[in-house]
Amino acid sequence: MIKYIEKRNGEIVDYDPAKISNAVLSAFVAVHGEGDYSERVERIAQEVGASYNIYAENHAVPVEEVQDDVEKALMRVKEYDVAKAYILYRKKREGIRKKSEELLGIYKDLVTKDAIDSAIKRENANIDGDTAMGTMLKFGSEGAKLYYETDMIDPAFAQAHQNGDIHIHDEDFYALTMTCCQIDLVKLLKGGFSTGYGRIREPNNIHSYASLACIAIQANQNDQHGGQSVPNFDYAMAPGVAKSFIKEIARCLDMLGHPEEYIDSVKILLKDIYRERGTLLGIRNELAEMLNVSPEILYKAYMYTRNATLQAMEALIHNLNTMHSRAGAQIPFSSLNYGTDTSEEGRLVIECILKTTLMGLGGGETPIFPIQIFKVKDGISGQESDPNYDLFVLACKVSAKRLFPNFAFLDAPFNSEYYVPGRPETEVGYMGCRTRVLANVYDPAQSTTYGRGNLSFTSINLPRIALRAYAGEVYFWDELNRMLELTFAQLLERFEVQARRKVRNFPFLMGQGIWLDSDKLGLDDDVREVIKHGSLTIGFIGLAECLKAMTGAHHGESQEAWELGYSIISFMRKKIDEKARASKLNFTLIATPAEGLSGRFVGKDRKLFGNIAGVTDRSYYTNSFHIPV
Repeated sequence: MIKYIEKRNGEIVDYDPAKISNAVLSAFVAVHGEGDYSERVERIAQEVGASYNIYAENHAVPVEEVQDDVEKALMRVKEYDVAKAYILYRKKREGIRKKSEELLGIYKDLVTKDAIDSAIKRENANIDGDTAMGTMLKFGSEGAKLYYETDMIDPAFAQAHQNGDIHIHDEDFYALTMTCCQIDLVKLLKGGFSTGYGRIREPNNIHSYASLACIAIQANQNDQHGGQSVPNFDYAMAPGVAKSFIKEIARCLDMLGHPEEYIDSVKILLKDIYRERGTLLGIRNELAEMLNVSPEILYKAYMYTRNATLQAMEALIHNLNTMHSRAGAQIPFSSLNYGTDTSEEGRLVIECILKTTLMGLGGGETPIFPIQIFKVKDGISGQESDPNYDLFVLACKVSAKRLFPNFAFLDAPFNSEYYVPGRPETEVGYMGCRTRVLANVYDPAQSTTYGRGNLSFTSINLPRIALRAYAGEVYFWDELNRMLELTFAQLLERFEVQARRKVRNFPFLMGQGIWLDSDKLGLDDDVREVIKHGSLTIGFIGLAECLKAMTGAHHGESQEAWELGYSIISFMRKKIDEKARASKLNFTLIATPAEGLSGRFVGKDRKLFGNIAGVTDRSYYTNSFHIPV
């Protein structure tokens, strides 16, 4: 009879037959369903315990040996299916133990290594892995991944991710939230909002507008794992400029000795005029005549307002490069879209943020955030005769020195088909991660940018498919199709998890009505229907290396390679569009911004296929469809 067990770590413990009984019972239930198996289970446990001779009474028996005997005992009584279930159970437990050991090793590295020596600490370029909060975030992140891979994600998807066939982005947030959102600041700032600790009233000057824009970005990022974009920054800040102008006019009138009652009536009048006309700065001379003051007085108020707007934009740029979210571990990943507001207030906002960006930060550094996107449109800024053409020229100058802004062309066919004049929500907006959400298969009537974003995305390792095809293991197009189908299924699995979340899980994103149609939900409603406005995204990495493996050249070196590359992307695009139409969900294709993934994929492929010139001989794969440089 067994008395002692030697565990895998060498520890000697008393033999507990109940552990064998519980494991065997789980196997019976897995095969036959719930029922009374106590007699059969007890017989198996007793048989295993009694099968050892007197030697085992004085010596510890290795736990693996006991488990082997459980399998044999089940086979002897012809419980073959139960034996198989028990074997699978052991295999799963073995995988969990291995993962746990890996996790302990990761935790050790997080504590003892600097980010320069730890790929995990560098996984997200927007998190400082050397700080206390950055390290703590990684502790939670790595533990969450272990849980999801062992207990939630379908084993086929988890294995594909672990092997490097695909990469499930932000896996640590798998069951918690979505990626990103485009925040309609015009709607949010009107009437004020709450971050959960008291309500913030509607702002009354451009300084407050800029400050609350930063707070909104920060608060929304705490509800999501990705970046935040403002698709209408110029339109959202313009009322703040007008309010500041009204205050400056009131100040000037006060300095001229006008009574308080008169000044208050002027402020009410100016607010009414702004609501009706959409501008005050653009009708300064008309206002001077209306108020019976010299144009110089209005010009002075205008210059005060210009200075205030420039300072507000400077503060915004500095705030977005210094403030933190997610327990102090991360600078908000922010993107601002602007360029189409032709009111003098909106134009001043655009001019000032461009000039602030050109100046740089306090030490002259180029600001990393916000990512800035200038929207170009014929009739607005695309031609020399257009009202915002001067701002387009300034944007080009700033971009030449500071890399920002990037440019979005609203007249491009894939953007212009959604554009409706006078409706800024139909203008394309972009996230810094290249996400573009405009078309809406789920609800075509709401093909807008406002209140929508990416739910989650997964990238496919294109060089891996090409290398396997070259080795004769697979046919390229069949394998690419298989990977697409697997990724569709994985994204749908994740969608089902996300769809069960409730409004209360997103107190700002959903609770403040930022996400499209979330203002129609109650606190305990699930978010299934409204998140269908978001996109389920498939990305890809390493087109250049894929083509190099298949043709010996990449798309920047050979017309043949270019045409093959075009065919590959077209194939993916067609399959994804078909899936979107069939499912009525917004499946889409993205050019993956790789960061740490570029090194992860190539490292795994080098181990499998060796060092291949032009493919696996560098420390990274080229981003998406980029040409190697």
